Amino acid sequence: MNIKSLGYIGLGSRDPRAWLAYGTQVLGLMPARAIPGQGWAPDRDRGDPGVGPDGTVYLKMDERQWRLAVHPTDGAADLLYLGLELAGPLEFEAGVAELQAEGIAVRLGTPAEAYARAVTRIAFLHDPSGNALELFYGPTTDYNFASPVAGQRFVAGHLGLGHVNLFVREQARCFDFYTRLLGFRLSDYIRYGPDSALQFLRCNPRHHSLAMVDLGSGNALQHMLLEMANIDDVGRTLDRARQAGVSIVSSLGRHRNDGMLSFYMRSPGGFDVEIGCDGKLLDDTWSPNEFCEGDVWGHDGLVEAVIAAGEAARQRNGAAGQ
Repeated sequence: MNIKSLGYIGLGSRDPRAWLAYGTQVLGLMPARAIPGQGWAPDRDRGDPGVGPDGTVYLKMDERQWRLAVHPTDGAADLLYLGLELAGPLEFEAGVAELQAEGIAVRLGTPAEAYARAVTRIAFLHDPSGNALELFYGPTTDYNFASPVAGQRFVAGHLGLGHVNLFVREQARCFDFYTRLLGFRLSDYIRYGPDSALQFLRCNPRHHSLAMVDLGSGNALQHMLLEMANIDDVGRTLDRARQAGVSIVSSLGRHRNDGMLSFYMRSPGGFDVEIGCDGKLLDDTWSPNEFCEGDVWGHDGLVEAVIAAGEAARQRNGAAGQ
């Protein structure tokens, strides 16, 4: 199988409208003009922009109808699903067949389920750590992205939404699942001890769309990256975050491995959002490597934030019996 990109992310929140304010006023995302699957027209665009009939908030960052959905939930289930894009119908059918041949439980979605995600076809499965995944092809595009923040631009398109960093269980099985079955490739890794490493996986030229590490904390979303066009976009976002009273998790800095110039802040969901620019694009000449230095400069407070997030996830998952 050959996954093209991380197409979309679904989150859960007790207060999706907090994400609407944060997503538009701080991040500069645009409220989706229509609920997923619904062709846009003035007589259909009723209610609050970006809010579906069930209270779900939908946000867009490029020509896709939406990239980020925040569904109303009773609990703190931050990450509900990841949407992984395939090239077309033949690739979709072959991918589902490959997974089923490996004994992976895959459920083909109904036309209504695909319509609700604004895609042509969809299939549902879980990775070995329990993360819900959605394979799809044929996303709805409505173009005309216009950030509520003047001039704000994102690096998305064929590279996908950005990346996620996950705390996982059974990392060896997850690595085999994502690389051998889904076709992700290892870009590099950093050790967190003799039996633990943070692994960075790519599915297109973006240095990584998925990173994962098992710190014994169970399943959790540690952070999500949104990449912006340049340092001015990053700096203005940092200004808006400070003005809005958002907690800044780390200072500006540049990562050693993917070259991202970024900062981290706390999201309404409690996990972190990385805002960066200048991420590396890799090609087939790249070889996986271990790196020993996390940052060229900056990112003060980041390591401590990751450790604290791991401990919080451990306590939460332990209390939930996971």
